[in-house]
Amino acid sequence: MNKNRIEAFSDGVLAIIITIMVLEMKAPQGTTLEALRSQLPIFLSYVLSFAYLGIYWNNHHHMLHTSHFVTGGILWANLHLLFWLSLFPIGTEWMGRNHFAPIPTAAYGVILLMAAVAYWVLQATIIHSQGAASLLKKAIGNDWKGKGSPLLYLLGVAVSFRSVAMAQALYVLVALIWLIPDRRIERLLQHKE
Repeated sequence: MNKNRIEAFSDGVLAIIITIMVLEMKAPQGTTLEALRSQLPIFLSYVLSFAYLGIYWNNHHHMLHTSHFVTGGILWANLHLLFWLSLFPIGTEWMGRNHFAPIPTAAYGVILLMAAVAYWVLQATIIHSQGAASLLKKAIGNDWKGKGSPLLYLLGVAVSFRSVAMAQALYVLVALIWLIPDRRIERLLQHKE
């Protein structure tokens, strides 16, 4: 199967997820700075989730460029990833509307963790399907970002019941680590050409 269909479908789903998140944001009730300030947790949750979705979109795009073809396993692994990403609007709204309370913050961390696991599954499925000479396998190397991120999410979930600020800092830290695009795949594809 051609990879263009999976890319187009994934792009459409991610666009819908972002649209749902922004539609959940409501205008402040009132015209004062205090009314605006009450919406700050919702806005900050949106910014963090938007950044994460952008990171996933960017890396997903690069990852699929290493594939020569798409298998049924890759399709299902991709749907698994999209499922967890589709929960971002719920986690984002719950956490923001409740001003980063411990349980919504932990639940958001679980969604982040499961999305990271699903991304790893998709990556492993692509590598397996492409064989020993997989471009993706060559590109990711030891993948310290991919291995470290789930550990930081787990730590964030665990500490959210003691310090929501620490949990949020861990979630932001992982986003910052991934915000700088992973150039390994780009370099490998340019070298191949």
